[in-house]
Amino acid sequence: MLSVKILIMFTGIIQSVGEITQATPIGKDIQLAINTGQLDMADVQLGDSIAVNGVCLTVIKLGAERFDAHVSHETLSVTVGLDHPHPVNLEKALRLSDRLGGHLVSGHVDGVGEVVSFEQLGDCWRLNILAPHAISKYISVKGSICINGVSLTVNSIANDIFSINLIPHTLEHTTLKSLADGHHVNLEVDQIARYVERMTLWERENQEQSEKPGKLENKGQNNND
Repeated sequence: MLSVKILIMFTGIIQSVGEITQATPIGKDIQLAINTGQLDMADVQLGDSIAVNGVCLTVIKLGAERFDAHVSHETLSVTVGLDHPHPVNLEKALRLSDRLGGHLVSGHVDGVGEVVSFEQLGDCWRLNILAPHAISKYISVKGSICINGVSLTVNSIANDIFSINLIPHTLEHTTLKSLADGHHVNLEVDQIARYVERMTLWERENQEQSEKPGKLENKGQNNND
């Protein structure tokens, strides 16, 4: 019998700003109680996935305008913002019938970035972030990147620092307005960039393999001596 793996995906379009109201340690893990704000929870069931500041978490308890989620020590070690009460960006998992307004987001953080500067330019704001060197190769001008769960477009990148322009609507409907120099953020790169890298590596590996002398041919020649 065939088993089908269901991929949980998001769009990076924030549906509500909620708030972590409790962060209770459970050994090295943490259990979060999250107020959902304006998020429509009518179709949410136990076991469903919700992205919290860009991190895919499983609903383990439901209440009136709230849910609980368990965050493992491993997740805590590679993300920020899940260990204390504060406002968070929320998005329910994508359904096949939903409109894809942002870009495909997995909810698996690739690295933690640091805000270098956040300055107003007229009606908009420019956000500069230092990305971990290991993932900066996946960030490209006019490409997509997810910052604390928000799908955004890269304007420029140089020396691991990339720039984003934020419009008033984005600031009004997300927690990004509270960022300041030195703050850390969850980053997820565009998955297409990772697939392109894998295909390129696959081509290179196979080309190198094809250029090696055939082992079977050598073996056959030795048997004929």
